[in-house]
Amino acid sequence: MRVLTDKLSEFLGKDVEVAGWVNSRRDHGGLIFIDLRDSRGLIQLVVTPETEGAFKLAEGVRDEFVLKATGKMRERDPELVNPNIPTGKIELVVEKLTLLNRCEPLPVNTHDDGVASSEEMRLKYRYLDLRRPSMQKRLARRSEFYRFIRNYMYDRGFTEITTPILANSSPEGARDFLVPSRLHPGKFYALPQAPQQFKQLLMVGGVEKYFQIAPCFRDEDPRADRLYGDFYQLDFEMAFVDDGEVVRREIQPLYEKLATEFAGKKLVCKSEVAKKYIPEGETVPRLPFTVAMENYGVDKPDLRYGMELIELTDVFSETDFKVFKQPCVKALCVKGAASLTRREIDEFTEQARKLGAGGLAYILYTAEGEKSPILKFMSEAEIKAVRERTGAKEGDAVFFGADERARVNKVLGQLRIAFADHMGLKDNSEVALTWVVDFPFYEWDEKNKKLDFGHNPFSMPKGGMEALLKAESTEDKLAIVADQYDMVMNGYEVASGAVRNYNPEIMYKVFNILGYNNDYVEARFGGMLSAFKFGAPPHAGAAPGLDRIFMVLEDEENIRDIVAFPKNGNGVDLMMNSPSEVDQVQLDEAHLAIVPEE
Repeated sequence: MRVLTDKLSEFLGKDVEVAGWVNSRRDHGGLIFIDLRDSRGLIQLVVTPETEGAFKLAEGVRDEFVLKATGKMRERDPELVNPNIPTGKIELVVEKLTLLNRCEPLPVNTHDDGVASSEEMRLKYRYLDLRRPSMQKRLARRSEFYRFIRNYMYDRGFTEITTPILANSSPEGARDFLVPSRLHPGKFYALPQAPQQFKQLLMVGGVEKYFQIAPCFRDEDPRADRLYGDFYQLDFEMAFVDDGEVVRREIQPLYEKLATEFAGKKLVCKSEVAKKYIPEGETVPRLPFTVAMENYGVDKPDLRYGMELIELTDVFSETDFKVFKQPCVKALCVKGAASLTRREIDEFTEQARKLGAGGLAYILYTAEGEKSPILKFMSEAEIKAVRERTGAKEGDAVFFGADERARVNKVLGQLRIAFADHMGLKDNSEVALTWVVDFPFYEWDEKNKKLDFGHNPFSMPKGGMEALLKAESTEDKLAIVADQYDMVMNGYEVASGAVRNYNPEIMYKVFNILGYNNDYVEARFGGMLSAFKFGAPPHAGAAPGLDRIFMVLEDEENIRDIVAFPKNGNGVDLMMNSPSEVDQVQLDEAHLAIVPEE
């Protein structure tokens, strides 16, 4: 249909052959009209009684039958022109009609209009759901998306190289998918969570700028912005780079071009705090991790709106109000929220409780003055200071968090997102980008009461070996910062990267601090460590998550709607009935036995 759409006039009066699915059929007595559809559009077929065989066949066709038609193209009568489709001025007068295949009654809707089918049915019959024009358009857009990215990387001098799918298990932060070895009983491959080690080995091998659109496999719980099992990322690495800023400046224009040129959106940064962290000559903030957590409560802030967390601990340092006698007191000023109903406030309060807060104190600023159940417990000086510090004006509302600092940041950070949704602050015509940098190298594992890696062990700690040797206490170790960076797009983490640890002695040391000896490191990463002993250059890179970026650019909230064959929310492929049991012969060949649960 694309040829017809682009060059309609060339086909008028000529013999044309088309094929596709029946989108609709209309019987007008003496004439039968069939809208025939393929992935690029519709063409109207006109079948007359004079073509006896074609007319008889047309009388029996139904939606989604597969047909081939030949005939002459003509202009439609002016009063029958359809301005809503590109081929609306023409029609094909059928001379021969061939039935290529029938279609049984449809279990799902293959049109975008009408009643939408349930997600469960759409996933079970995904091959039918894909016929919808919106899904066809999305598949085509995704192809354009990949081409856009590849062209950018080629233009920047990157070499595309594929890496193994059957690899070794490594601690990337999620569970591995294990593959038993038939040839080596008791041993397993692992599907790569990322090509991390391979791309670093390519740097050792003399490849200075590598990339691939890489499949990655992680046994993580599914959610709206994360696919279960497998996903794709733009994996890239650069040799002779020992500063994360080099990587950021190399790849940042791609994000900007994807937002503006590919998606036609406007780049914004509406947070005054974040604007202070935009380097001279740049357009995107470099927010330190601690700044992000203190001002937005999350390490992936949406900067399409401001509404930062406001520090009030000093205001209530000598308060008589028991609720605010806490190590940390912060607030959110929500513009226009004084109009919230009591029921709406209760719903936000319940959300705060689910996040671990005892409740949600607030002040409404109305034409009649401040209104709140807590005003009677606050001094005049405190009431005045809150208004001045938050900048609250008539029509606004201020919501408080008081607790340990980490919990306050967590609760208010999630409420900031919820209030933005409720108040309509997220404009899908805008894209807000920010880098989050300087992540903690180590973090405290409260459950197991021990230190653990804050991210992945392959990042270079800022300060190198010297920083590790100086860290004697737990507090010192928690203060070590990794030369690591995330790209955030509209509140989604869409990439993670780092300057890599290419020094074997530093690699041993970062594991030693957690109690792992050198033998453990050699057993898990011996191949990479051996390579690093043969003149490894400094290197750095990142891995943008393509599914999530495409989801944001396409204004989708469910990531399953932007891939061809996703699994459902429970990690099940309803169409292929996967995961499924396998034959005993297969289990025997893999040296496996199923142990029943007790």
